Amino acid sequence: MAAYTDLFNETRKHQRSLDRADLDWRRDQLRALQRMIRENQPALLDALHKDLRVAPQEGKLLQLGVINAEIKHALKHLDEWAAPEKVRTPLHLQPAKSSVAQEPLGTVLIMGAWNYPLLLTLSPLVGAIAAGNAAVIKPSEMAPATAQVLADLLPRYLDPKAFPVVQGGVPETTELLKERFDLVFFTGSANVGKIVMRAAAEHLTPVVLELGGQSPCIVDKSADLKTAALRIVFAKFANAGQTCVAPNHIFVHKEVATEFTKVLKETLEKFYGSDPQKSPDFARIVSRKHVERLKGLMDGQTIAHGGQVDADDLYVAPTILTGVDPKSPVMQEEIFGPVLPIMEFENIDDVFNDIASRPHPLAAYVFATDKDVIERAKKEISAGGICANNAMMHLAVDDLPFGGGGEGSGFGAYHGRAGFDVFSRRKSILQSANVEPGLHYPPYGRKIRELILKGLGLTP
Repeated sequence: MAAYTDLFNETRKHQRSLDRADLDWRRDQLRALQRMIRENQPALLDALHKDLRVAPQEGKLLQLGVINAEIKHALKHLDEWAAPEKVRTPLHLQPAKSSVAQEPLGTVLIMGAWNYPLLLTLSPLVGAIAAGNAAVIKPSEMAPATAQVLADLLPRYLDPKAFPVVQGGVPETTELLKERFDLVFFTGSANVGKIVMRAAAEHLTPVVLELGGQSPCIVDKSADLKTAALRIVFAKFANAGQTCVAPNHIFVHKEVATEFTKVLKETLEKFYGSDPQKSPDFARIVSRKHVERLKGLMDGQTIAHGGQVDADDLYVAPTILTGVDPKSPVMQEEIFGPVLPIMEFENIDDVFNDIASRPHPLAAYVFATDKDVIERAKKEISAGGICANNAMMHLAVDDLPFGGGGEGSGFGAYHGRAGFDVFSRRKSILQSANVEPGLHYPPYGRKIRELILKGLGLTP
């Protein structure tokens, strides 16, 4: 494993040899990444299909298209993001200029996730490149076809000395985390996030943790039920529910619960047909272990729709559970699969109290035409992001930061300017002229009392 120390040292040495202010190199790398996606769509989509049975159109829409949009946005705004920020200099330090420079952190580690193995590996890489960093890239071993295609393609398009790819599982990741990276960017589960954070603490290395949590969804009695069902079904069942911002469960007002459940079923059949196992648009669960986990969560529940499991095919049907007890096992963890619990409510205060009693989610969703309900949700729910009358689509807004809300969902944000910022160091610069007014040196006389102390809000 000593090879990782050599790899890290060589990557850091190469990053330090680069002109830290050279935006042309960053643009070249971003355009090369864009070209890699454009020229290798069939291979990338085939890898996604092998790992998760992701439909080509879904792969284009939710992974390749999003990455391309992020690259385009970064190229458009790079000059603006990287420009020094001028700030005011106090009178007693004049004549001088003060500014904040945007400096690359250095050499970072990006640990991708298996559920969106292209998006969640390459999206943070866009921010790292835009900010001028080198990055050691560790794709998830649980999506082996995608990990291999990235290992094959990235060195052919990007600067291979700046962006090496490391494949492997727990042993390789453990050794990588022993190195003194300038930032560790991890996407995955909270349990593994704790391990990453403990390892990074050995070097006081900052971390970004993109986790998940139980993203709740509220359907008020004032909601447009057909629109709500359409958007919730898409967000929940894309990628077979293996999405960190998928609606984990729904609180629906009791007055519309029966009708809403009916519309949900109709929408599911519209999307995936009467037998979703035969649908080319419905993905598969990543492993047999996760199939068994999801099957266990459905045990003892009232299944209003779906419920079929074929472990050999890694298939769990799009499933709706009704009459769910908030204390039941299915409500004690992030489901991360195509199982949707529905709970009825009468008083929305009970919903907000339930959400507040759980760890802060990565996202929360509210469907209503009652403006008061929407405003309360926006103010009272602590989450990484909130959508009103939509679900998951805040990720498609380039300038909205995407990140956790704290306990359970992680911390640190990226996408757009936030992605540039999280991989940058704000360096303070004061440049003084060789003219010395001498106001702040002893002996302290009338000038210091009147000009400086008064300016600082103190009594002369």
